[in-house]
Amino acid sequence: MVQGSADVKEEAEGRGTRSRALCRPGSSHTKTGGKIFMKLSALLERQFNLPSIPKVVALLLTELGREEIDLRKVTQLISTDPALTTRLLQLSNSSFFKLSGKISSVSEALALLDMAHVKTMAQAAATGASLKAVPGIQLQRFWDYSLNVAKVSRSLAGLVRQNQQAAFTCGLIHAIGELAMHLAMPEEMAKLDAEVKPLDLRRAALERRDFDYCYASVGAGFARMWQFPTAMIDALEHQYAPFDNDAYEPLAGVIHLAAWRARGKEANLSERGLAVTFPGSVGVALGLDIDMVLQQDPFDWAAHS
Repeated sequence: MVQGSADVKEEAEGRGTRSRALCRPGSSHTKTGGKIFMKLSALLERQFNLPSIPKVVALLLTELGREEIDLRKVTQLISTDPALTTRLLQLSNSSFFKLSGKISSVSEALALLDMAHVKTMAQAAATGASLKAVPGIQLQRFWDYSLNVAKVSRSLAGLVRQNQQAAFTCGLIHAIGELAMHLAMPEEMAKLDAEVKPLDLRRAALERRDFDYCYASVGAGFARMWQFPTAMIDALEHQYAPFDNDAYEPLAGVIHLAAWRARGKEANLSERGLAVTFPGSVGVALGLDIDMVLQQDPFDWAAHS
């Protein structure tokens, strides 16, 4: 239907009114470069049900239903699922257990928690387990990518004498902010997805261009609220640009290199493409060259912890 000039004027004025309302002081939205988007603080106040891997949740519930639970198997299963790992760390670092900021791995959390807590968590995860739970995200691909980053992170951490369990955990959950952004801002993220895919090497830079923050800021914001260990919070927050952190957290560099390798794999980069995009300054700081990073096979540490 073609609109008349009066209709067009009225609609434009309406958009202007809505725009001013969204951006007024105290609003959950802000405006930059002509774009209106959700503030980071408002996004962090939202409640999200991060989706778990349906098969993992089913296997976990089966194991937890046995008379004699195999703790090693429970650890293996949770350690492959970013959402379950996040929930477990959130619970174990809560004030209730008086170990806030101390628990950095699934094995440490399970040593602290009663299996009844874990079963309740798994049952809650089962209600939200879906392959179509996050608009714009191919969840199976996202889960596979996250586990790949976790495995490479742990291998690299061993080379530079960093905490391998913390590195694995950070690698596994390093991109949960991407899920939260897609859940909170599906329309805005769909526009960005059309320009650059969620697992593209340029993703963090373009999110910062459009929103003034990126998935790393979101993940770190939640980790801070959930009282995760400080080293993990710093690693998550500065993973996209480790040298932005004045103190420089080596774990952030490890996650940065692991994510570069995994995203390069997602993009099917050639040897030349990998060489051109390799974050050399981060490698130098950690004493790792491109060959050392590429030689780290994504060994299944979750199955050998």
